[in-house]
Amino acid sequence: MTTYLVTGASGQLGQLVVDHLKTLVPAGDIVALVRSDEARKAYEAKGIATRLGDYEDPESLRAAFAGVDRLLLISASEVGKRAAQHKNVLDAAKAAGVGFIAYTSILNADHSGMALAEEHLETEAALRSSGIPHAILRNGWYSENTSGSVDHALSLGQHFGAAGDGRLAMAPRQDYAEAAAVVLAGDGHDGKTYELAGDSDFTLSEYAALLSELSGKDVAYVNLDEESYKNALVGAGLPEGLAAVLADSDAKAANGALASDSDDLSRLIGRPTTPMRATLEAILG
Repeated sequence: MTTYLVTGASGQLGQLVVDHLKTLVPAGDIVALVRSDEARKAYEAKGIATRLGDYEDPESLRAAFAGVDRLLLISASEVGKRAAQHKNVLDAAKAAGVGFIAYTSILNADHSGMALAEEHLETEAALRSSGIPHAILRNGWYSENTSGSVDHALSLGQHFGAAGDGRLAMAPRQDYAEAAAVVLAGDGHDGKTYELAGDSDFTLSEYAALLSELSGKDVAYVNLDEESYKNALVGAGLPEGLAAVLADSDAKAANGALASDSDDLSRLIGRPTTPMRATLEAILG
């Protein structure tokens, strides 16, 4: 029996990973790492075992990882704290004798120049230094990062960004989750770094044109400089630190940070990635 543990299992990506992992391995072999009783009860209602653990509580992690063979480390969400939190996970995994770790990094981490890549690169280096067999899953931008503002764009007739004419190779969370489950469940991934991105790419101007076509409402792309876009995000209610990181990501995308011609994602999931058109059609009904 092999035991598979998914960290961050109550998050949006983690839930999708566990759901797909159940189609690849027996549900009784899966453990979901959660932080709350509410999440624990939700998983146990689905027949999935849970363990309580927190990235900032090394003792809880060591206990949670006991007997685990293969582990998916889904990157933490608190920018600025992630490298230290991930180090806690790696140290606990090594102490527990975990035999394989897959880690969700970011697309083009080693050359994108994105602020968001810095902690991912630190974690990749720590993972290599740990001596634990591993795979790095460099996830591209989620389609939901852009399509999540559809209602706002339709109400204003404008979609804002700072990516200029940069091309973005997006795919929905579901596609990345399936890839993570495949790598966690399968063999032959040790030492691999996968650049995961959508099969097709687009500029934000093309995105706005597609949204216009599918909705029947005119939506224009409004390109802002990085500082103005950050301020717009803060005005929309985002914390300043997160707004700065997202604005930096958009600005770096103008220079190709979120573009890729890799087919790693579609090869891992065994089908074409889901195009933005399909994502928008589902949202618009």
